[in-house]
Amino acid sequence: MSAQGASLQPENRLRAARDAAVIDVGSNSVRLVLYRLEGRAIWAVYNEKVLAGLGRDLGSTGRLSPAGVDTAMTALRRFRAVLDAAAPDAIFTAATAAVREAVDGVDFIDRVQGETGLTLRVLSGQEEARYAALGVLAGSPHGEGVVGDLGGASLELVRLSPEGPVEGATLALGPFALAGVRPDRVRDEIERRLAPHAPRFRAAAFQAVGGAWRNLALLHMRMSGYPLKIVHQYEMNRADALDAARFLSRQSKTSLERIEGISRKRLETLPHAAMVLEALIEQLGIERIAVSAYGLREGLLFESMAAETQSLDPLVEGCAALTGRQGVDETLGPTLEAWLAPVFDALSPEFEGREALLRAAACRLADLGARLHPDHRADLVFEQVLRAPVAGQTHAERAFLAVAAFSRHTSASSVPEGVVVSRLLSERQLRRARALGAAVRLGCDLSGRSSVLLAQSRLGLKDDRLVLSAADGWSDMLLGEQTARRATQLAGLLGVKLEIRRN
Repeated sequence: MSAQGASLQPENRLRAARDAAVIDVGSNSVRLVLYRLEGRAIWAVYNEKVLAGLGRDLGSTGRLSPAGVDTAMTALRRFRAVLDAAAPDAIFTAATAAVREAVDGVDFIDRVQGETGLTLRVLSGQEEARYAALGVLAGSPHGEGVVGDLGGASLELVRLSPEGPVEGATLALGPFALAGVRPDRVRDEIERRLAPHAPRFRAAAFQAVGGAWRNLALLHMRMSGYPLKIVHQYEMNRADALDAARFLSRQSKTSLERIEGISRKRLETLPHAAMVLEALIEQLGIERIAVSAYGLREGLLFESMAAETQSLDPLVEGCAALTGRQGVDETLGPTLEAWLAPVFDALSPEFEGREALLRAAACRLADLGARLHPDHRADLVFEQVLRAPVAGQTHAERAFLAVAAFSRHTSASSVPEGVVVSRLLSERQLRRARALGAAVRLGCDLSGRSSVLLAQSRLGLKDDRLVLSAADGWSDMLLGEQTARRATQLAGLLGVKLEIRRN
């Protein structure tokens, strides 16, 4: 096993599974999310949101909206009943800007405690910013630049460093915080409030958190004809983001209602969110925007994990958890990874710095289709891998792993969703994905998906030859006709000759 492969072995650690719940009382929405945590993998299994508008009157009265309080209390009483039935192992609560800043925020907290038994934790602006950043890192460990979490009443900014989130700030830039500003002065007021903070948050990369910006990204996908409708880790360059923001900020509610795909519940706040993004891009010098579906709630969960669990890669762990105990051998993934390393380590990289992680992830997916009908297995696995909510991967990496998973089950050269694949992968990356899938297929079929049997064979590249061999006394059992067919396909995809050494 290569040293690089050894560093990617989480299976020898205890992957404890637990259930957790997060109640998030924001300025606009009140939400309950139930999660299944499998080590580093975070799965949202139930998600309920109520748009209460607690902070709607904050800018004019300094108090919570009475109607919003009634709506929020109804939702929280229901959430209490759901929690009692679900009985999660841990419950996290968070109340943000509206409750924090309203003069009657404490009264609301007391009412929630009295009527539901829930103790809401009121986050400071610094805490809110920090948890948003931790959520971004939970979903994208190599995230960089500045995180911006836009809520109903505030914008949290926090800088990311190699050590984690540092230097956060809360700005009164949510739509409710500017409700008293004349409509023709909102843009100027956003720029004025942002200007004092801009110098210390200048960055090339911006991590956008919040429902309004996710909807802005969906609009840009539609405008650009982007084929993969997944918001998490969707990226826009400066020019494209400015175009989308300026388009949105100048639309009336009636005009926005005609645009398919935009949440009707976000129509009132979308133009405001677009103006904030435009100001951020211009004042912070942003060149690249990445949208994160992870935020404050996932940040709370990430903080609760042990340091050893936090250090694991979410893509590898997510793929391992996605497969679960579907196959015959739980150790097959890491054994395949080590078995393939001599071949793929010898190839020029198609994803610089990410080859080993992608290979580890693909090997963890080897048994994903074990319980699916063989006639449809390859297509179903492709669809699941392409769109599964597994964190820690770009859209191009999603496509790469989907093609690899497809090719693990079939030798077909035509992959599903060709428009998506061709948009996201180069021809070389596509061929490498097919080769990786074919290599996983070879290892699985040679060994009957058994780590013990796979360890009795070797695969390597030598002088433009793919060399497959078996340990003494194992040739007849491992290097049969089907193995030869699988190895021939792999050699063809790699553009080399095949040599099978039988003893």
